[in-house]
Amino acid sequence: MGFFIVLSILPFFPFFIVYWAMYGWKKDKRASLRTAMDVTTVFLIFSVSALFNLTFDSNFGFYLTLLLILIALGLIGGAQNRLKGKVDGGRMFRAVWRMAFVLMSFGYVLFTIFGLFRYLMKQM
Repeated sequence: MGFFIVLSILPFFPFFIVYWAMYGWKKDKRASLRTAMDVTTVFLIFSVSALFNLTFDSNFGFYLTLLLILIALGLIGGAQNRLKGKVDGGRMFRAVWRMAFVLMSFGYVLFTIFGLFRYLMKQM
């Protein structure tokens, strides 16, 4: 459990570890990048949720993250159903998962900067 917490605090470590392991195994940069993004998203979700909770003195961060992911799944599933008449669950989940990686990465940077700024202001 402690190792998972360390990787959640510093989610760029699992990204680089998985990327280099996959690249060493498959020798495919694109597949390595995708796999690293998919694995890192789990750590980013927990990390951003914890940073949200610390920043806003809340316990709602994880639930908000899950809610946003579920809303995105519903929106993309609805769009697929309107456009193609059927929902491809694998493509839908993969699109939301990769979108979550991008948004959680942005959230991680934003909450980290905001948290550091808030900490420095309290110290003055």
